[in-house]
Amino acid sequence: MGIASVQENGHGEMGLSDFPLGSKNKYKRMDSEFTDYDGDDNHNQLESRKKSTRKYVYGCAVFASLNNVLLGYDVGVMSGAILFIQEDLKITEVQQEVLVGVLSIISLLGSLAGGRVSDAIGRKWTMGLAAVVFQIGAAVMTIAPSFEILMVGRILAGVGIGFGVMIAPVYIAEISPTIARGSLTSFPEIFINLGILLGYVSNYAFSGLSAHISWRIMLAVGILPSVFIGVALFIIPESPRWLVLQNRVEEARSVLMKTDENESEVEERLAEIQQAAGTSNTDKPVWRELLSPSPALRRMLITGIGIQCFQQITGIDATVYYSPAIFKAAGIEDESKLLAATVAVGISKTAFILIAIILIDKVGRKPLLYVSTIGMTTCLFGVGITLLLMKEGSISIALAILFVCGNVAFFSVGIGPVCWVLTSEIFPLRVRAQASGLGAVGNRMCSGLIAMSFLSVSRNITVGGTFLIFSVTSLLSVAFVYKHVPETKGKSLEQIELLFQDEYAFQGGEVQLGDVEHLVQK
Repeated sequence: MGIASVQENGHGEMGLSDFPLGSKNKYKRMDSEFTDYDGDDNHNQLESRKKSTRKYVYGCAVFASLNNVLLGYDVGVMSGAILFIQEDLKITEVQQEVLVGVLSIISLLGSLAGGRVSDAIGRKWTMGLAAVVFQIGAAVMTIAPSFEILMVGRILAGVGIGFGVMIAPVYIAEISPTIARGSLTSFPEIFINLGILLGYVSNYAFSGLSAHISWRIMLAVGILPSVFIGVALFIIPESPRWLVLQNRVEEARSVLMKTDENESEVEERLAEIQQAAGTSNTDKPVWRELLSPSPALRRMLITGIGIQCFQQITGIDATVYYSPAIFKAAGIEDESKLLAATVAVGISKTAFILIAIILIDKVGRKPLLYVSTIGMTTCLFGVGITLLLMKEGSISIALAILFVCGNVAFFSVGIGPVCWVLTSEIFPLRVRAQASGLGAVGNRMCSGLIAMSFLSVSRNITVGGTFLIFSVTSLLSVAFVYKHVPETKGKSLEQIELLFQDEYAFQGGEVQLGDVEHLVQK
């Protein structure tokens, strides 16, 4: 029995059919040689189209990722701004934890609502809504005269960030060619890292001002990226897959003509998208499908939400938010030196994301996750042992900086970007936005819980003891990757859905397209 025989399951989902699998992928590589041309003129035209298409798609990915600068900037700038907020507004330690962590907790509301909003108004305009809400929140924080008003602005900013972080990877995954989807969907993580670095630089640049002024300027600078987002909305197209869901097929075809380098493949891609939209077009509401998932969708949810949670419970946001406190525990006392050391963390986190961008579509998602989680486990353990067993001094400071920078570097090489890539590509078209939103909710909730508890936990079991706990959770993430994460490199979004159709696909911790062919031909 052939591939076309994949039938409806008991949960109202339909299998995809007529998609060729394995090495015979009908979508050519973006950098491959075209052989179907007659003469140099046709060849030159095809090469010219390939270059212009690549530039267009990359431009869309860049513009779509701008919202993530806002999240990164907030994470980075708050690590230094909180020192001056505490001095200016005389807030308590608990209030510091709430102020830092509430953004992540509140952002889960934005992520949870973002899926339905993006299904209703489109991926593109959801990004615009995210920027507007964040701008309002940042403006309120800048002029806040008290802790209570500051919290109001922080909550608004959190909702805006929640919208932004869940929709950017979904949009990029839906608009990208298969062969470049991994690197392009990693762009949001690049921009988060860039935002963190800019936040650290802002801390250092404005630290010389008075406590009353410095933190306000630091937070106000975060409004600037939103201006560029507004411009981007008039440049980037809507997702072709969302347009198909709205029965706007001609518009979808027009977008695919701009994003696919080979015109002859546009109709094939459009047919696949229409079939994927049609086979998932049931009367069952999406939220009910997510609450009572089929076995395949359940495996997708475990993978997507699980990898999002592990990205945060290994302590990355605590490391970034509280890096001054970590270095202070290692022996750095001078405030300007503390902030300068955090800049080194930001540079490491930003620089190593480039390695992931280069390798993610070449070596695959899973190898990068192994390198990342094992490396993070080693570095987190190193931070814990250094702070627990070594006395304060130059050696302790050097090792602490080395291990912290190593931790964020390994994070950026793998689980940082790959986490968002996976959750944007593993879910079926019908539930993609809302399921990705659930993954982002798990991410933001874990981030908030870690950020809001770090100071209290560290006071009770020391900073070093806290990092030993992070190293244990990081070790568990290695096992999770082995058991629950398939390799999705080189597969179309419609093909990836087939990977989860049978538990057999996860045996041995690795999935090949040949396995899927075996499954659907039973």
